[in-house]
Amino acid sequence: MTTLTPAVNPGNHTKIKVTMAVLAAVVPLLVAILHYFPEAFRIPGAQVKFLPALNAVLNSLTAMCLMLGYYFIRRKEVLKHRAMMGTAFLIGALFLVSYVVYHSQVDSTRFGGVGFIRYVYYFLLLTHITLAAATVGLVLFTLYFALTAQFARHRRIARWTYPVWLYVSVTGVIVYFLISPYYT
Repeated sequence: MTTLTPAVNPGNHTKIKVTMAVLAAVVPLLVAILHYFPEAFRIPGAQVKFLPALNAVLNSLTAMCLMLGYYFIRRKEVLKHRAMMGTAFLIGALFLVSYVVYHSQVDSTRFGGVGFIRYVYYFLLLTHITLAAATVGLVLFTLYFALTAQFARHRRIARWTYPVWLYVSVTGVIVYFLISPYYT
């Protein structure tokens, strides 16, 4: 069995926790600002129309890494679990940057579906957005507890983080496929 040591200097714990809490609040706030003030960060001529498809791919890859990470930890293959969860974190961070860039340059697309599918779409979108905001903090603190070898705390929060993050990743792809016919 591999011995895992903390990857974070114990003297920096308070600074790191404060930074994570700030990020957990600021990231959803930034996304809300982009939604309510769409013209604030526009760069004329920016070519970003390919980003929603890229974001769907990144969400798909994140979901696959999450499922593999869960599979590996259930088999007690800790190093493979770490690799998958670290990869999911990096892909998720890349997604977040791509998402912010896209939404800073393009107006929101209106869903044009009618009937029952409209209710399905808005239910998925609403739950996706709400849980995505919570995911930032959950992921950061889950990662922190793992990197500081606080494995009991890591397991407790990961029980919430994993299904929420997986739901956000999967519904992100579904929402993309539902709205993609309406992109201009």
